[in-house]
Amino acid sequence: MTGDRRLIWALAWRFVRGRRTRLLAGTTWAALLATALGVAAMVIAMALMTGYRQDLQAKLVQGSAAVVAYPLGEIEESELERQRQALAALEGVRGARRVVYGQGSLANANRPDGVEVMLRGIDIAAGLEDVCAVEVLPTAAGAAGVARLVVGKELYRTLGSEDSEVVRLMVLSFASGRPRFRYRSAVIAATCSTGFSEFDRQWVLMDRRELQQILGATTGSSVLEVAVESIGETSAVAALVKQTLGPEYLISDYFDLNRELFTALKLQQLMLFLVLGLIVFVSTFNTASSLVVMVRERRRDFGVLAALGLSPVQHRQIFLRYGLLLGVIGTLIGLGLGSLVAWSMNEFELIRFDPEVAAIYFLAAVPFRLAASDLLAVTLFTLTVTLLACWLPARRAGRIQPADALRHG
Repeated sequence: MTGDRRLIWALAWRFVRGRRTRLLAGTTWAALLATALGVAAMVIAMALMTGYRQDLQAKLVQGSAAVVAYPLGEIEESELERQRQALAALEGVRGARRVVYGQGSLANANRPDGVEVMLRGIDIAAGLEDVCAVEVLPTAAGAAGVARLVVGKELYRTLGSEDSEVVRLMVLSFASGRPRFRYRSAVIAATCSTGFSEFDRQWVLMDRRELQQILGATTGSSVLEVAVESIGETSAVAALVKQTLGPEYLISDYFDLNRELFTALKLQQLMLFLVLGLIVFVSTFNTASSLVVMVRERRRDFGVLAALGLSPVQHRQIFLRYGLLLGVIGTLIGLGLGSLVAWSMNEFELIRFDPEVAAIYFLAAVPFRLAASDLLAVTLFTLTVTLLACWLPARRAGRIQPADALRHG
């Protein structure tokens, strides 16, 4: 039985090599090339969608947090700190911080009308390595009564601020249920780059206590943010946070806050997979046509094999394995080509956006990420449709009668 299998594989491989006629060799190469190009297109497209989604997830988490806890009522400072420490000690948690949010604007000589910004008060002294890439600027050292800000890199370009220039910070706060505007002189001490356009063009980081003082003791959006060790553990960590803090907090994770966005991205990736899969599906017709040519060109050979005892079932197996070999070789070539192109485009950032376009897509450069699950899906899809395309020609070839083949071959 093992010998029969080896014989069938050997015959199938001999026909793939196609050395007897130029026509058969040409159809074989056409089938290989079509399959390889279709697979390469699918690999590049899947790498694009996976990279975009993963990069967006990572930057959303980096810019804010994986899990956010919103207090539903007034909580004492000492209790907030105790709860923060409790969250930081949970399994799967990389760190926890207290954050105050606010809204306002920044104005300088170049932009006297001001630019709307989102204010985020954190403990800057603890470091910003896990938030963004920081570039320190020469500032007016020792200026009394001047707030020090870390602004997004694109926001810094928009302001056109000069080194050591004092800017005007306006913060929206509320007193007795009515809005109030509070003003502070500030200096931009550093720029912050996350690679996420929405953050880099709007966000301003400053000391949490200072922002809380500007907003007022009972105003502002004071929350607890939790960073996770792995994005995949976000749901489990969110459940632990909810269990730890109890009903006094509203718990949300980055997926809850951006559910519609990520659902749309997954649907888009699925539809793109199916659309590009049509390229591979069409390429299987080249494989089927090469089978038809092989039946015509090797009719006498199959007649001789049948006369020597090769059964119709073994005839079909030769054709199916011939098609499978074409599919495997074409798939391997396509995987290699697509992976090389995706790696090059990601490594050298060949597709970059202007700030205006980056604001639409949220990213400054298009990322490409090769995922094993995507490569496996492309491989299984290609081999499946290849075998389906080869089944009918193989079935018809199995009906060849030895006498007819020898007579008309």
